[in-house]
Amino acid sequence: MKAGAKGFTLIELVVVITIIGILAAVAAPRFIGVQSDARASVLSGIEASMRSAASLVYAKALIQGQEAADTGADNIDTTGDGSADLTGAFGYPAVEEIEGLVDLDGGSDDLITGVLTDGVVGFDRNGDGDPTNDSCQVAYSESTGAGIPPTVALTVSGC
Repeated sequence: MKAGAKGFTLIELVVVITIIGILAAVAAPRFIGVQSDARASVLSGIEASMRSAASLVYAKALIQGQEAADTGADNIDTTGDGSADLTGAFGYPAVEEIEGLVDLDGGSDDLITGVLTDGVVGFDRNGDGDPTNDSCQVAYSESTGAGIPPTVALTVSGC
């Protein structure tokens, strides 16, 4: 290099670009794994929220003597105003009530919350708008009898 010349040689630039490429190749799979873990963590939080909401509603139903009432019209008063405002199944919330109790707003772009007709909340990993065929979901099933809690099943193998 001439005296007084400033800058990098071609060899120095190639070495730096090669090092950056190697670092990117090593870091990319780890970043993808973090996204999967984050989706699984979100669903785990939703699962816990569903279980907590169901337990709180059941406690309220026990106080009101509605723990043996089968699914039907509104039969649990959650507001304390004396009028039943929540449909329950043996004291636990019905499938159509759980989304409102957990207050899911679909804050993530691919978290699907409106498919709760069958009690499923999840991530749409294949882009078809339905998380029920992806293995990244949490599913809520109503109580099937007095004293039997609802089922909340977490599946994160496809996250």
